[in-house]
Amino acid sequence: MFQTIILQAESGGLMSMLPFAAMILVLYFFMIRPQMNRKKKEKAFQAEIKTGSKIVTSSGIHGKITEVNNTDNTVTIETGAGRIKFERSAISMELSKKYATPAKK
Repeated sequence: MFQTIILQAESGGLMSMLPFAAMILVLYFFMIRPQMNRKKKEKAFQAEIKTGSKIVTSSGIHGKITEVNNTDNTVTIETGAGRIKFERSAISMELSKKYATPAKK
């Protein structure tokens, strides 16, 4: 009888862990991995910013880059109201791509 109880405990432990492991795997592939890829692309985009690019900041300010300062990681943006200094990380990749693509006719 003791042997029967041990065998039931061993087989039940592995099967009860399977849904939990599957849930973690799904969470990784649908949430964590895409976010890591998005962050990697955003960092590459921010590193290749150059003077004259039309951009949109994450706060929604549209403008054109007039100066890039690599020592303190800032960019100066010229808007309709004047010039504003931003951190590179404040420039939105998604909005800048949308803004930079030519309009289809």
